[in-house]
Amino acid sequence: MYMICTIATRTLGLLLGIVAFSTSWAARPNVLFLAVDDLRPNLGCYGDPHAITPNIDGLASEGLVFTRAYCQQAVCSPSRTSVMTGLRPDSTKVWDLFTYFRDTVPNVMTLPQQFKAHGYHTESIGKIMHKPHMQDDENSWSVPSRRGQGEKYHLPQSLEVRKQLIADAHEKGLTGPAFYYATLGPPVDDGVSQDADHADGNSSTLAVEALARLAKQDKPFFLAVGFIKPHLPFCAPHTYWDLYDPEKLPVAKLHDYPVGSPKIAHTYWGELRHYFGMPEHGPVNTMQAQQLVHGYYACTSFTDAQVGKLLKQLHDLKIDDNTIVVLWGDHGWKLGDYGAWCKHTAFEIDARVPLILYDPRKPIGKQTPALVELVDIYPTLCELSGLPVPEDLEGRSMAPLLDEPKQPWKDFAISQWPGKSRNVMGYSIRTQDWRYTEWVDRSEELDDQIVARELYDHRGGQLEEKVNEIDQGKYVPVVKKLASQLRESVDLSPGKKRSVLQ
Repeated sequence: MYMICTIATRTLGLLLGIVAFSTSWAARPNVLFLAVDDLRPNLGCYGDPHAITPNIDGLASEGLVFTRAYCQQAVCSPSRTSVMTGLRPDSTKVWDLFTYFRDTVPNVMTLPQQFKAHGYHTESIGKIMHKPHMQDDENSWSVPSRRGQGEKYHLPQSLEVRKQLIADAHEKGLTGPAFYYATLGPPVDDGVSQDADHADGNSSTLAVEALARLAKQDKPFFLAVGFIKPHLPFCAPHTYWDLYDPEKLPVAKLHDYPVGSPKIAHTYWGELRHYFGMPEHGPVNTMQAQQLVHGYYACTSFTDAQVGKLLKQLHDLKIDDNTIVVLWGDHGWKLGDYGAWCKHTAFEIDARVPLILYDPRKPIGKQTPALVELVDIYPTLCELSGLPVPEDLEGRSMAPLLDEPKQPWKDFAISQWPGKSRNVMGYSIRTQDWRYTEWVDRSEELDDQIVARELYDHRGGQLEEKVNEIDQGKYVPVVKKLASQLRESVDLSPGKKRSVLQ
């Protein structure tokens, strides 16, 4: 196991020396862009007493932790596409895992493309976009993208199960998605292995090597590194499982969906059900739940160790004093919350994400309660790097929060989630105190019909949604205001289906 605890402390003289930067290559900061799949804010720096994440916590101790950051849609491709384009899902028209943004917004200037156009070397390693062909965008990267390779399973019984599943699928003549889902192995594996035996461990090795090469260049770099874990299956070297006593790990507090919540807001968590041994219907048993929670925490610590390797390399190469680091999770994840698993809803547990921003010129080591969104990352990095911010971006730069973390900020954040019907979309607006969601049928013939509504009380910092208060008469003024804000921010006209929030 390999863990590094923090970025080295900078000297006061160096901090005072970097007061401003020009547009020359030599003065512009590098950017290390860290994306983590399925990472909810179960980190030490977010107050989780169980999480063993010293490296991410070390980054947070010198950066700015956004305690109320939200994704645009709680599933990989739409969320990542929003980050990389600076546009919301209704603008990119990417609401699923298969649509490629170059087919829907072919001329969009991506985040790395903007950096590349202004003299940066741009490179990606690991999972940045959902599918490899989506990531292999020649306009965005200076060199071809690379993904670390590795085996998922290392326990003999896991390997045997997968071998049999593959044989059975071939015998049935399955192909494509049917073959993929039929051959998913166990959802957890704690076999003896090394970091480099796994895809993320291999990606971190490639990234460490890339940093050594890029540090010698005469131009700044934008290096994007994406880690798959803690995405299913929860496979990590056994040493990371040994960090935790499964009996002491937390269990979900709420075992049912909020009282009065519409069924359209719920999820079947089919992603997990496809894995070997998981029930096709109904809940997982107590032992399975404990294994899944244990696996999630182990994989989180595994990814934390990979992050530590990169932060150590920045320090060893003496480029940590000129490298901005941003770490973000693409959406939340349910660990038995509401009696469910995975993401795929508009609830707080799935929409809220970890987001940490570190600028060596402004080491801050603080938290901010400001409402921010992942779509804000693009303009933020442009501003901090001295690049022009494209006018059509739909996010807002968070850079001012580095100077005043508690200053007044956005009134709300907006997420969305497609309903089970093809034409239904749920739009959820989150303010400091409330979450209001409208499920809208956007069929041409129905003229923007609202099919369900939700209102949840988050006053006092309450994160869990317990009761849908939409029918409470005393909250009519609250609903009216939130509905107005939502309608002014999202264009719901039939057939248009486009967000216009700026």
